[in-house]
Amino acid sequence: MKFPTQATGKTTAEILLRLDAIDFRPNEPFQLTSGWASPVYVDCRKLISFPKERSEILNLAAKTLADAVGQDAFDVIAGGETAGIPYAALLAEHMSLPMLYVRKKPKGFGRMAQIEGHFDTGDRILLVEDLATDGKSKLKFCKALRDAGAEVSHAFVIFHYGIFPDEIAALKTAGITLHALATWWDVLEAATRQGAFPETVLQEVRVFLEDPHAWSAAHGGVASSVS
Repeated sequence: MKFPTQATGKTTAEILLRLDAIDFRPNEPFQLTSGWASPVYVDCRKLISFPKERSEILNLAAKTLADAVGQDAFDVIAGGETAGIPYAALLAEHMSLPMLYVRKKPKGFGRMAQIEGHFDTGDRILLVEDLATDGKSKLKFCKALRDAGAEVSHAFVIFHYGIFPDEIAALKTAGITLHALATWWDVLEAATRQGAFPETVLQEVRVFLEDPHAWSAAHGGVASSVS
């Protein structure tokens, strides 16, 4: 995992808060698709509706990737169905690279395709999604791309929960480095600095971030990370 720089995390967190893409709701936990119960929710999809902020995020993404792996590290950008698709398209345009997208599973008709778009065997593909919680979808998408003949060593997200160490271990074992612009720690710091939420709410969020397994289990969600 390549954690965001302090400046990048701060800027990204401030953008997300400014667009009301962040919700802290400890008394009515969110049930995430991963099975986790969470007092926090981030809607990265909101960003696509705001051109100025969207451009800022794309500039940060391109710089983050260039600093981490170099300007010419990728041949193709791939978006994970569905929230990763617009970001993959935007980033591919920004970086002047081909783009494709990956389904969660092969569609049940026609060519039965799981990957839409063109790439050549051995192409170095960057997987793009909007966010990462426990890493399961990243592993599935990367496996599909590798099975089809691509080289996949990196994934990028706008937002990474940053609180599940098992996720990092699983991705590392699979040979995947995850790059992100911000984590919940960045958002909590920005929200505290701005006084965006009551201190009682922020304190409960800290409890979740320090022990998400226990917090999730106590609020009706799963208590384990990547399987």
